[in-house]
Amino acid sequence: MKVATHQLRCTECGARIAGSAVNSIFRCPDCNGLYDVIYPWSSLPNGDTPASDSKLPNASALRWLWQERRTSTMSIDQSGVWRFRDLLPIVDDLEHVVTLREGNTPLYDLPRASKALGLDWILAKHQGMNPTGSFKDTGMTAALSVARERGFEWVACASTGNTSAAMAAYAARAALRSIVFIPEGKIAWGKLSQSMDYGALTVQLRTDFDGCVRVLTELVSRFPIYLLNSVNPYRLEGQKTPAFELLEQLEWQVPEHIVVPGGNLANGSALAKGFSEMHHLGLISRVPKVSIIQAEGANPLYRSLQENNGEELIPVKANTRATAIRIGNPASWRKALRALRTTGGWCEQVSEQEIALAKAEIGSEGIGCEPASAVTLAGLKKLVAQGKVGREERVVLILTGHTLKDSNYTIDYHRGELFTEEENAQISGSDQILHAALRKPPIVLEPDTDIVFRELESQMKLVHA
Repeated sequence: MKVATHQLRCTECGARIAGSAVNSIFRCPDCNGLYDVIYPWSSLPNGDTPASDSKLPNASALRWLWQERRTSTMSIDQSGVWRFRDLLPIVDDLEHVVTLREGNTPLYDLPRASKALGLDWILAKHQGMNPTGSFKDTGMTAALSVARERGFEWVACASTGNTSAAMAAYAARAALRSIVFIPEGKIAWGKLSQSMDYGALTVQLRTDFDGCVRVLTELVSRFPIYLLNSVNPYRLEGQKTPAFELLEQLEWQVPEHIVVPGGNLANGSALAKGFSEMHHLGLISRVPKVSIIQAEGANPLYRSLQENNGEELIPVKANTRATAIRIGNPASWRKALRALRTTGGWCEQVSEQEIALAKAEIGSEGIGCEPASAVTLAGLKKLVAQGKVGREERVVLILTGHTLKDSNYTIDYHRGELFTEEENAQISGSDQILHAALRKPPIVLEPDTDIVFRELESQMKLVHA
């Protein structure tokens, strides 16, 4: 008899089921809670005490094995997700794994941001360097591999853009059919173009993201379609692996802070799960604080913490130019709340003007990211000002999307066309100076060498002024 490699545990009532027994909407039939994937070596719900020490993998052996796989030419070993497959045994047959060699994303230092904030050490883990340009690839390779193994022909998601791009790409790779539901006119065109290019059936609904989720939830209950939104716990198993990769890149030295954008709120909880598992297995001696930053116009978790200490979610009508996190009723808010409380992190909100400034500052480092990613730096500024991050404490920002995901935003910013007059009036004098220094609009000139020379000369004088 084959021993099950994992179970699903309800995060609300604690009920356990076999992975194959989960319903189509990935919610507990008794309490409507979401599930976590657990393994024979997983910690108990109320602490880090293992059910049996004999079931724990050997930490040193895991480190050696993961490093050895980096030299392998097999696609499964070249994946920055499946290289760590010992800690996500969610498929029985590795032949079903669908990979685009995701993960293995760079860790950049941000010296200008560090100096400006008076910190010794800020790094950015750039998940936008994944195959489809966002962190969603790490989760999609995991969940779509499960869908393939379980014999589904159709997969579907509701999306603000990045999920749809990732799902469509991995479905195409697996020769599965995909359906994308997106809010009409409310996602960046760069993301929409990806799902179309990868062959997805793209359906634009005249509603917001949360409305798309409602329609999709009803559909998967009636048709054999595999749901690939972040309520699917296998998505989060893939999305926890950047935590492993990050610590490996830091030679297993644990930073004090991880700062994550907050949209549907699954990513912060996934990373916290990864860090917790590493701590439980003895790979690291402590867990970093995981903080979640939301846009002011899409801040249901922040509002709920402020108004009722997180006892009940306060949904909002989401409105932010950072389209990847334009979500007003996030499904994974309880998981995110647990991540904040178990790691000791915080939740902050940032304005549209603060997001734009932070994005330009990251861009000035030669890195670049989509607007939603920039909430991390904008939020870090507030945490530093509040005394929650000290000078010598090490901070890693999780940049979730590539800068080309929303190129119109960047162009509008540098042309000075991003904000209304009212929004511009709300920017402080000191920030106005920073914006002016960071904006680099194109200069239109006649094709005359003398004119071009004079313009370049004047620009050089400005640089040295």
